[in-house]
Amino acid sequence: MSEAFYSHARLYDLMFPGGGTAVDFYRAEADRQGGSVLELGCGTGHKLIPIASDGRSCVGLDFSSDMLAEARRKADERGVAVEWMQGDMRAFDLERTFDFVFITANSLLHLHEADDLVSCFRSVRRHLAPGGRFVFDVFNPNVRLLAGADGVRRTRESLSFMDPDRGNVGVDVSEIYDAPAQVTRGTWYLSTDSEPDFVVAPLHIRSIFPQELPLLISLGGLRLTERFGDWTRRPFGVDSPLQLCVCE
Repeated sequence: MSEAFYSHARLYDLMFPGGGTAVDFYRAEADRQGGSVLELGCGTGHKLIPIASDGRSCVGLDFSSDMLAEARRKADERGVAVEWMQGDMRAFDLERTFDFVFITANSLLHLHEADDLVSCFRSVRRHLAPGGRFVFDVFNPNVRLLAGADGVRRTRESLSFMDPDRGNVGVDVSEIYDAPAQVTRGTWYLSTDSEPDFVVAPLHIRSIFPQELPLLISLGGLRLTERFGDWTRRPFGVDSPLQLCVCE
């Protein structure tokens, strides 16, 4: 579950500030569906806090207590009511159902085993109200990029950020692709000029290929009704960066 990576919630928010088209998409989907909302793998609340600010009844579940603490702080700062809960998306029981359930930002890909993915989908199904919808996004695997994961440490210029306490923080990543497991095994390094590698954290992300995804969803008792390729709802195709899935 790459727990160490998410134990630095404040730094995570600086590196991935959120917002943009993904927030707009999920906010619109929640509004379109209406009713109560559950986000699994909610992190620091990038998507859920804006949805809650629209007056929706919202619950956010995450495995990381550090991420939940930051989400709670941000929601309180904005005066937004959200019920934050610590739990495992593979198996949870909230003793209620929701009209809209979603998992975003590749959070589903922390589940590496097919059985874990199916268990998650079954848990979602148990928590969907009649007529409810489940929406999630995962990246569309690019075999050329996966093959290029050679273990060499490289700088990710696009991820560098300014920390008010430390100054400019650089981000390096090394990755290898474990083909039998369909898992990219990475190590992330955060550094400043005065503090090299002050964070070194593993991050392991599964790939779910397009033809296996509907089968996993079906085994979980759900039905894939739509699959888009980007946040504009363009149909999923060869060059789509995302698999943006709508299930019932």
